[in-house]
Amino acid sequence: MPHDHDHGSELDDMTARVMALEKLLTDKGMVEPAALDRIIDTYENRIGPRNGAHVVALAWSDPGFRDWLERDATAAIHSLGYTGRQGEHLTAVFNTSERHNMVVCTLCSCYPWSLLGLPPVWYKSMPYRSRAVSEPRAVLKEFGVTLPEGTSVRVWDSTAEMRYLVIPMRPRGSDDMTVEELAGLVTRDSMIGTAILPDITTGEEVRA
Repeated sequence: MPHDHDHGSELDDMTARVMALEKLLTDKGMVEPAALDRIIDTYENRIGPRNGAHVVALAWSDPGFRDWLERDATAAIHSLGYTGRQGEHLTAVFNTSERHNMVVCTLCSCYPWSLLGLPPVWYKSMPYRSRAVSEPRAVLKEFGVTLPEGTSVRVWDSTAEMRYLVIPMRPRGSDDMTVEELAGLVTRDSMIGTAILPDITTGEEVRA
């Protein structure tokens, strides 16, 4: 069959390098393609921000679950099957109109993988790790979040022993939504504390 077009031209350098490395390791028998597929499926479909969003939606809609989450987040979250690496010990912190919560790991990049998937690059960067503690409002502003002066900011430092999940404030206008619909409103960054969710009725951000 004629082969008169350039497949490589559609790939960026990094993607091409990763694909070449994967092929090399596969050809040498060092990697099983099926195993790679299972890993990708795991991070795309079984763990990641959708798990955290489900927890948040339940906290918004079920007072009993919210109370359990507040008292013992590890047990409440594990009851949903969201367990595994970097999700062994968890604390949920709740945003209110008086306090906004924000999570960082100043030492490395401790992060609740079982709830939020793999951490974003900026979460692991030195500027975020150092500045989130010393000037959280300035960092939040760079994420597009400007809090009222009367709202305090509490920064939680994740460690190997404890990871944190921010429960953002429920958007106004979401009273009649199902748990699934509510989960669709929740973003990864809102569960780290670097974003706030827009109000359903007006489209304005829900100020913490």
